[in-house]
Amino acid sequence: EQGRTVTNSQRAILATRVSPEMYEKVKTIQLDHGRLQYHKVAQVVSMTPFSLVDNIPNGGSTTMPSKRIVIATAGTTDLPVAEEAAVVLEAAHCKVDRICDVGVAGLHRILRALPRLQDPEVGCVIVCAGMDGALPSVVGGLVSCPVVAVPTSIGYGVSLGGISAMLTMLNSCAPGVAVMNIDNGFGAAAFAY
Repeated sequence: EQGRTVTNSQRAILATRVSPEMYEKVKTIQLDHGRLQYHKVAQVVSMTPFSLVDNIPNGGSTTMPSKRIVIATAGTTDLPVAEEAAVVLEAAHCKVDRICDVGVAGLHRILRALPRLQDPEVGCVIVCAGMDGALPSVVGGLVSCPVVAVPTSIGYGVSLGGISAMLTMLNSCAPGVAVMNIDNGFGAAAFAY
């Protein structure tokens, strides 16, 4: 309704793991009080009530975290999981900074990203990595904020669908690293929030 005050309990409605085929069916639903958006890379559908769009200045909220959350990927194949986290955080009106393709196979790339990772505005870093899963430990050793490690099911050889990356992350000696389940971008976003 126009003129109503938005309360802290009102948020966007999200559906994760929505394939393009599922979205084709969902988008036929008539919405009278909201806007539907499909985030293809993340495979997330968000429905934002018009009351949120109209009543929260600049997309902000009085309860939103004041710090920015950085989401880093080891490789471009980790992007779907990272984007799932980013979309969820942005739906909660968080400031998100994306850093892509900074894996340990080329450590010079993560070093170039240090100013963004170590910025005092950063409250948490989410790191999505498959293969050997080493990037969260590297980042954990370079930053002073919490790191949320998300193993992805990407990889070949003995990656075991993300299990090998998860085991590496669980064995991290860097302090302040929390590990989510495989491909759990949503859980990483909830934890970082």
